[in-house]
Amino acid sequence: MSIDEAIRKRIKEILETKKITLTALCLDSNLTPSTLFDFMSKKSKCPKVITIKKICSGANITLAEFFSRDYFNGTDDVY
Repeated sequence: MSIDEAIRKRIKEILETKKITLTALCLDSNLTPSTLFDFMSKKSKCPKVITIKKICSGANITLAEFFSRDYFNGTDDVY
């Protein structure tokens, strides 16, 4: 799994767990909707750490909680 796929998977999990829409997460995270919609639809590549931090803030979780899934350990990207 690529890091992009892992981040998309984690965002989807957050949406399901919090029972919110992607638009609501954008608003809560102080991000423009296009930022997340473009990433989720594969129009843009891996978001910056500051973007992930904003997502975490909007979802009321820490960065550690965001990356706490085992599938992040098996990503195959090399940057």
